[in-house]
Formats: sequence, C-alpha cells, structure tokens
Amino acid sequence: MGPRCSKLSLCWWPSHLKPTHHEASDLENGTDDLPSFTEFSFDQLRAATSGFSTDSIVSEHGVKAPNVVYKGRLEDDRWIAVKRFNRSAWPDTRQFLEEAKAVGQLRSERLANLIGFCCEGDERLLVAEFMPFETLSKHLFHWDSQPMKWSMRVRVALYLAQALEYCSTKGRALYHDLNAYRILFDQDGNPRLSCFGLMKNSRDGKSYSTNLAFTPPEYLRTGRVIPESVVYSFGTLLLDLLSGKHIPPSHALDLIRGKNFLMLMDSCLDGHFSNDDGTDLVRLASRCLQYEARERPNVKSLVSSLAPLQKETDVPSYVLMGIPHGAASPKETTSLTPLGDACSRLDLTAIHEILEKIGYKDDEGVANELSFQVWTDQIQETLNAKKQGDAAFKGKDFVTAVECYTQVWNIKSVTFLKQENSTQSVFPCSLIISAVHR
Repeated sequence: MGPRCSKLSLCWWPSHLKPTHHEASDLENGTDDLPSFTEFSFDQLRAATSGFSTDSIVSEHGVKAPNVVYKGRLEDDRWIAVKRFNRSAWPDTRQFLEEAKAVGQLRSERLANLIGFCCEGDERLLVAEFMPFETLSKHLFHWDSQPMKWSMRVRVALYLAQALEYCSTKGRALYHDLNAYRILFDQDGNPRLSCFGLMKNSRDGKSYSTNLAFTPPEYLRTGRVIPESVVYSFGTLLLDLLSGKHIPPSHALDLIRGKNFLMLMDSCLDGHFSNDDGTDLVRLASRCLQYEARERPNVKSLVSSLAPLQKETDVPSYVLMGIPHGAASPKETTSLTPLGDACSRLDLTAIHEILEKIGYKDDEGVANELSFQVWTDQIQETLNAKKQGDAAFKGKDFVTAVECYTQVWNIKSVTFLKQENSTQSVFPCSLIISAVHR
C-alpha cells in the first residue's frame, strides 16, 4: 500500500469523480452525536444483555473458545453490540487497553464505531454501535425476499473501500479476517465495517479464521498480516458481490484468465448491469488478488476506481435493500405506546400504574368479569402459546402450530370487559396483546 496520505492531499479529488462521494477526511462528518469512548462496568454490560442471555447472541466466532457478540440495551435505551472474548484471548491487560483505546479514537460513518470497553478481572469486552440489519453474508448469500441489486453491491464495495481508506489515514491500516460477516447494515441500510476486526490480538498470532483457500498468500508463508493482505481480502469480497457466492480466488482467477468472467456473475443480476461495469469490477478484483503483494492496488486507488461505477446514487440504501426505514431493528418496532412497551417487558407494576392513571379500578365495589391477576395471566398464556406456535411452524410441525395459534386466537377473542351498570371499560387481553405485537 502506498504512503499514508496527508490531510492536505485528501482535500484534492479528481474532477471526473462525482462530488456526492465522500473523501476519507469527510467520513468523520455526522459522527458528532456519537458518545465518546468510555469504560463500562461488567455489571452494566451484564444488565444490558440480560445476563449475557443466549437469546441476546447475534454471532459467535471461533470453535473451541468462541468470542461471542451480544445485542444489548443500555439504561438510556441505546442499543449496543457487546463482544465478550474468551478468557485466554487477552492475557496482557495493557495490550488490550491500548488496542481498545486506539480503535476507540476512530469515528466514521463508514464504521460500526467502537464506543467503549470493559476490563475487569479476566473479563475482556468491547462495546460498539449496534447495526440492526445484519451482515452482508445474510443479504448476499441467504436472502429471503430479493437478491441484492447491482447498484447496492457496488455501493457496498465503495463504502467498504472508504472505510479502509479512512482507517489507513488514521494509522489503522491492518484489518484482521475481512469477510462478508464483518460488513453490517445500519438503520438507514448503509453498509458499515465492523470495528472489531481492527483489534490486534497477539495471543495466538492468528489473524484469519476463514478457509485457507481465501487466505492471502503472504499470510500462509509468514503468518503476518500486512496492508496488502487487507486488499487481497477486499478482492475476495468483490468476488462475493459479483457472484452472490463465496468462490475461492484460485477458481475465480482461472475463469478470468480464460475470459469466462461472465461465468462469475450472479444469475440474479442478468440484465441489471452493463458489461462494461461488470468487466471493470472483475478487473479490479483480479488486481486485488495478485499473488505478489506489491502488485495489488492501495486502498485510495480502490476508492477512485469504484466511485465512477456507482449507480442510483440518489436512491437511499434502505430503498435499494428493501428494508424498513427508521426501525430500531427488523424484529422490533418503535411504535409501541407506554402500555404496549410495559406489556412487551411483562412489567405488571408498570401496567397497573398506567391503568390506574386512565381510570381502571380492580375489584373496587364492582363485580368485574376478570380480575387484574387473571387477565395478566392470560397475557402470559397467550405469549407462551404464540412462542410455541412459532417454534412449531419453523420446525414444520404444522399440526402443533395450528393448535397453538388457535389457542392464541381464542384468548384474543375476549372482548372489552365492562363493569356492571357502568360506562367505564376495563382494558381486555385482546387490547394489550395488540399493543404488544403492533
């Protein structure tokens, strides 16, 4: 990779490139609202992740001693990603602190930024911004409703190159095990590079956990990562984006040399991109995958090569991705009322306080058809039945699924309970359930 660019040199941009694309020095814009890098207590992170519950796990890395990433929620309702390392990963406390603080100084709209850490006893944890719309691997290889569009694929490539360039200008040119699982999508559908791969762990000297067929040649020879190794891994990601599959570089290069590069292209993209654009991206991938590290382009060159290939630049990423905009998570909603939020947390005290404020009276001189305790029990029963039905449906046990969903429907069919000889209504289970699942 070439010499690090000065801040002054970054102000110059070739005139043929569109001004809408960000320079590396501009990628800190819009990050002022991010919290400063801070230290968290272990108790804080344990509470945020519900005691490091298995339900909070979003990824596991490693086989014998996995480093687990949890989804968490702080007391101020901010969502976070918490990476908890296995106990042998960072025996040198000072090295962990130095690495965490160095990566924590980075702030870019192209990164899932590191916002904190925890180092208590044998515990080593990192805290980053939470990215709600999963990984590139999910959207590229395991999509449900639609394949990723060509314009989104070249946008992912550009944003990733910009992230790597930004890190390089900040003295963090090395990235460990760059792959499709390291690219995450934020609430706007924009791709971001996980900051976790910027952490250097010297315990075992291993920087790649992927199949050897995808590992840079020089790493296989020396066991060391160099900036050009990152570019090689970037080339494998370009192959992923082109093909929609995880193709070994050696196989892809054989096709390219035989001028059969169209065999690489994802069949789902047929007719949705020009041959020239496809050829340009294939050529860039082959340059990144050169056996000799010195023959690969640097990250600044990657950005300048990818910028002219951008399509539909005025279309937001969430539109191209076909994902909802403004939601905290694909599996969550921000439209819950206070009552619905209390129900979703099964906080009976909060539910009762809300109902008292709006005039609900439990067993106060009138004969209600259901007491407070009875219908809250019904809520729990309904949630349990729904959970069992969902599990049965996923397991293709349709008989059990129908039985469970029928039970849910029967409970939700309870209509408004009214106090005898009174116009004041008691909130029924069906209303609460609707609030929870709205």
